[in-house]
Amino acid sequence: MNKVQPRTLPGFMELMPNEQIVFEQIKEKIERTYRKFGFLPLDTPILELSEVLLAKAGGETEKQIYRFEKGDTDISMRFDLTVPLAKYVTQNYGNLSFPFRRYQIGKVYRGERAQKGRYREFYQCDIDIIGDGELSIINDAELPSVIYNIFKELGFDDFTIRINNRKILNGLFEYLGQKENSADILRVIDKIDKIGKNAVIEELEKIEVQKESIQKIINFMSIEGDTDQKIQQLENMNIENDVFKSGLEELTQVVKYIRVFGIPEQNFKIDLTIARGLDYYTGTVYETFLNEYKEIGSVCSGGRYENLAEFYTDKKLPGVGISIGLTRLFYKLNELNLINTNKKSISDVLIIPMLEDMKVPIEIASNLRKEGINTEIFLNDKKLKAKMKYADKLEIPFVIIVGEDEVKSGIIKIKDMITGNEKECKIENIAKTLLTSCNIRI
Repeated sequence: MNKVQPRTLPGFMELMPNEQIVFEQIKEKIERTYRKFGFLPLDTPILELSEVLLAKAGGETEKQIYRFEKGDTDISMRFDLTVPLAKYVTQNYGNLSFPFRRYQIGKVYRGERAQKGRYREFYQCDIDIIGDGELSIINDAELPSVIYNIFKELGFDDFTIRINNRKILNGLFEYLGQKENSADILRVIDKIDKIGKNAVIEELEKIEVQKESIQKIINFMSIEGDTDQKIQQLENMNIENDVFKSGLEELTQVVKYIRVFGIPEQNFKIDLTIARGLDYYTGTVYETFLNEYKEIGSVCSGGRYENLAEFYTDKKLPGVGISIGLTRLFYKLNELNLINTNKKSISDVLIIPMLEDMKVPIEIASNLRKEGINTEIFLNDKKLKAKMKYADKLEIPFVIIVGEDEVKSGIIKIKDMITGNEKECKIENIAKTLLTSCNIRI
């Protein structure tokens, strides 16, 4: 019989248990923060009807989609979590309460070229607030508060949430007579951090933007100062354009309420170069960067869109949302040694039975689990040395040996595998001892 070589498709991440433990911890912290802000969980299918999923797709996005036929059904794998959300809200409109606040953490699939830190299967962690007809601009200020809490929870202090408003940019282009080129111009200036000012100028010239307009765009993007100074400079430009004025008013309101939400000044700033390449962003846009590790790129992005489900319904459903690409973020943090992946087990305690009748060891383990203590039983028939070696290799912090003597006396010893110290207690007091004297956290 020929053996098949086990291998994983390129662009799909598989982790060792010690890495997966940390990955799950990060995911749980993100989810816990989302819940803290009242977002409701949602889980949409990985597979969707192609005509539904691809209603808005086009260009490079459509080329990257995994698509196949099963019988007479044309099926595609979701490439993000926003399009499935649009379908879901439209389909369940009559049963939802608005504003509808949802979070979803799930895998998405894009058949792009696999490369270091870029995956074809990856987790996105999304939140969105969807309004029915309208949605207060204050919601745009709440999402930076969510971002701030997440990255503080993950142990970061030096990060910046960069904020802009696309109406300011669109209004500027309209004022300069470049309305027809606005989408192309936005895509170009969104790359200024990656390709630099001179390359942006060259690309703008290629799409036939006049030199005078290019200079005004570059000057606009070069506005400097603190948050209030930038707002003042934007006001001083005296641009007579309703779209520009609306964007500036929205940005001013967002800044005002970001401060009300208690985000420190050093953790947010106005950045007029932030455009976000996706066409559906129409107002506020966000990019978040870890300041000491800018090579990672944006770790959380998103923005405001005026009509989430325009391809499915005539109802106006404005929204604002953010997304964290968890798989790529984890890869980068791990690559830079910014996370500790040394934890080899999630067990707090290993029960080692040294008798044939497993009744008492199993009862002890069950009682510890009821108290929230992660407990494992070594059920295989090995010598004590091998069982202790197992605990040591997985760095399980506490071991309890249960033999005939312990069952008869009702007294056991809890061994601290780090210090080698032992604590003696009655069997019925094991959980209490672990939680108090041994400082196990649940």
